[in-house]
Amino acid sequence: MSRHLALITQTQALIAAGDIVGAESALSELADTQGDGALVEVLGELAPKDVLAVMREYDESKASVVNMLVTPEQFARALVLEKQYKDATHTHLRSMVNAVVFRGDADPLEFITAIGDLEGGSEALAHYFAEKWSRLEAFARTGLFDATEDYGPSLTEDQLFNVAYAPPKVDQDEVADRDWMQLAWLLRYQCPDLFIETLLVLRAKAQAHDEGLGDDEAGTDEDDDGKFETSETDRGKATPAARASDEESAI
Repeated sequence: MSRHLALITQTQALIAAGDIVGAESALSELADTQGDGALVEVLGELAPKDVLAVMREYDESKASVVNMLVTPEQFARALVLEKQYKDATHTHLRSMVNAVVFRGDADPLEFITAIGDLEGGSEALAHYFAEKWSRLEAFARTGLFDATEDYGPSLTEDQLFNVAYAPPKVDQDEVADRDWMQLAWLLRYQCPDLFIETLLVLRAKAQAHDEGLGDDEAGTDEDDDGKFETSETDRGKATPAARASDEESAI
């Protein structure tokens, strides 16, 4: 039995009630009183959906101890569940990923690798880049982040693999924005297979959208897509309670 069972139960109850601020406060207090290691241990025992509920409420105006201490594996397990929130602009997703992957003490590649190792990882990255799809295609084609190159023929899958290991045309320092450009650079030149997979997922989503199949549930007849309205979850107004499917998808 976990030595932190009471805190875990309390945190889960607060999250289920929509009190994200209270849940994060309880976790922060644990780190203050028992050390960072205790918090990392508790994050490992919380359901990924609960870790996600706290992380996605990231506020740039203040530091989040959870975002600062979550491990790459814990983060990846939570990230693949983010699609269950109806966040049309993916604002929360981008903020959360940037805050964690580019935090001061972290190696971004450890997080990227952990994401790529999970089923649904490339889909989560595709959501992250959704608003920058044409820029990502241009980067794949030209190796540059020049907006004037955004509109041109996309490389075929074979061509993408043929240029996967081409040397960079720009140094990472030139795009070290701790945002989508730096993540795209790391993916293309450090994890090219994951970069290509992410780009192909983006293309598939665009095609499904054009065919009227929906973004994430193309080809399914289910009325309930299992997503949550972000208007109800933003800023801790109401966070969905656990569902069996959440746990299964995180395994």
